[in-house]
Amino acid sequence: MAVSRWDATVLTLFPQMFPGPLASSLAGKSLNQGIWTLKTLDIRDFASDKHQTVDGTPFGGGGGMVLKADIVAAALAHVAEAPGPRIYLTPRGRLLDQQTVRDLAGQPGAVFLCGRYEGVDQRVIDEASMMEVSIGDYILSGGEPAAMIVIDSVVRLLPGVMGKERGHRDESFENGLLEHAQYTQPRVWHGIEAPAVLASGHHQKIAQWRLAEAERETQERRPDLWEQYLRAQQE
Repeated sequence: MAVSRWDATVLTLFPQMFPGPLASSLAGKSLNQGIWTLKTLDIRDFASDKHQTVDGTPFGGGGGMVLKADIVAAALAHVAEAPGPRIYLTPRGRLLDQQTVRDLAGQPGAVFLCGRYEGVDQRVIDEASMMEVSIGDYILSGGEPAAMIVIDSVVRLLPGVMGKERGHRDESFENGLLEHAQYTQPRVWHGIEAPAVLASGHHQKIAQWRLAEAERETQERRPDLWEQYLRAQQE
């Protein structure tokens, strides 16, 4: 279900990182138009000591520091009225996919917790019933770039952000397949001609070619997605 405005709230130790790239292109334009909003909250503001301590050494030993449960809980309580699910960006989370993005776009917003150091005390994550999300099997210095990626992927699906709804349907992952290859003018470049069917003007044949190419690309490049696609076709 479409929402009238999508509100992103970000809890971070580095609010100056925002909006960053989200101020540019479609995301920036739609932010200025009020299609979505962005609010950042400095986690360090909720520290109670003069040094604004937000982390502690991990129980059981080991390197690095862990964001303290009471500090994070106080920050979450401050945005209790902010709409949408509470999301913690972490390599331990569920892998972000297009279905999750679509689900988030159907919400009135989301609250993003950006971890740092060795992460966040698990107790506050569990108590707040946070959705743990990963953007891939690699490590970042913090959750801020991951939050930007999730926000960008959601914002572009909001009504009024992209010019044509058809563009969503033809993109990678929207129908379970990778997107087909794209071509533009000139028709012949460096002796390589774009597929003739694309210049034929025959819309049905073009659609058939694009589907066949998407299936071929997916089967060759992402056999895991291809297996999921085949299963979905049988249901």
